[in-house]
Amino acid sequence: MLHVPVVHSMTNGETVMASADIGAPAERIFQALVTDEVERWWGSADTYRMVDWSADLRISGRWKVTVRTADGRDLPASGDLLDIEAPRRIVQTRAYEWDHPTLGRRQTTVAWLLQPIADGTRVTICHGGFTGLSDAAAEHAEGWGRVLAWLQVYFDAGRLAAA
Repeated sequence: MLHVPVVHSMTNGETVMASADIGAPAERIFQALVTDEVERWWGSADTYRMVDWSADLRISGRWKVTVRTADGRDLPASGDLLDIEAPRRIVQTRAYEWDHPTLGRRQTTVAWLLQPIADGTRVTICHGGFTGLSDAAAEHAEGWGRVLAWLQVYFDAGRLAAA
């Protein structure tokens, strides 16, 4: 069943929470998050696209990504994988390798939680580490909302193509 993307995203100024229900099993979504498949769905022509993603998928492994903005700038980020419980949870540190306008190069922590529900999976993102940077938290809440909407559209398109 095709549904209108509904994403909930909020912040208290220190932590960001975002969630969306996606019509796919947790195992499938997990693969779309931890393999180079992520480059197929993360981004849009008018914002940025993920162009290079890699990870050593183990606790203490490193991950790195580069996104390319609509105007052609490459913006790298990286971090460590703190916990992986396939297909239910990924916890990672994250820091930009450039001077982000509201966050700088501050390291933050992102947790992805995948919970099976009746018609798919509830994906929840908890992104912490914004203490004292409420503008950065608000910006990232909006950004995680976009990311989850892209993920929903990606899986909806796959279901339509298979039908």
